[in-house]
Amino acid sequence: MENNLLADFSVQLTTLAIKGTAAAVAKKIKATKEIKESDRLRAVYDEIVNELLSERKEALRIAHVYRSELDKIIISDEDIKHLQATTSNLLDILRNFSPDLPVDIIEQFKSLISVDTLKVMQLLGFNYKAAIGEPLTEVLAATIRKKLGKYDQVSGKNTSQGKR
Repeated sequence: MENNLLADFSVQLTTLAIKGTAAAVAKKIKATKEIKESDRLRAVYDEIVNELLSERKEALRIAHVYRSELDKIIISDEDIKHLQATTSNLLDILRNFSPDLPVDIIEQFKSLISVDTLKVMQLLGFNYKAAIGEPLTEVLAATIRKKLGKYDQVSGKNTSQGKR
């Protein structure tokens, strides 16, 4: 889905670039030199300005989509440092919630989160947020649901037979 979205915007950006806005505007301005009526001249200038504003708006929209998609994948240096500082604690907490999780899996997660590894993998196009962040979120959510038991949203009561 994301690749299709980026491909669509890539086509739109290419189309926008091919239009040759600068050349078209220069041609229109050159043509205006022959227009003697001030109302007609103003209409042509308004058209040029509106076209430029529209194309600028479209270019900014496409750039925003690209930036948004890039932000979903790229982890900044500051984020990496923070991630390294907190991941070990988070995984230890997760291990305490689920003692049945194999220790080697937790240690593998810890080893994946190093500045060098993250930077190289990002350069290769790896999406850590989707590959690690989303599964960790799902595991933690499932673990919390399991520990809390089944919760009846209508009555607001815990329907599990274990402790609350």
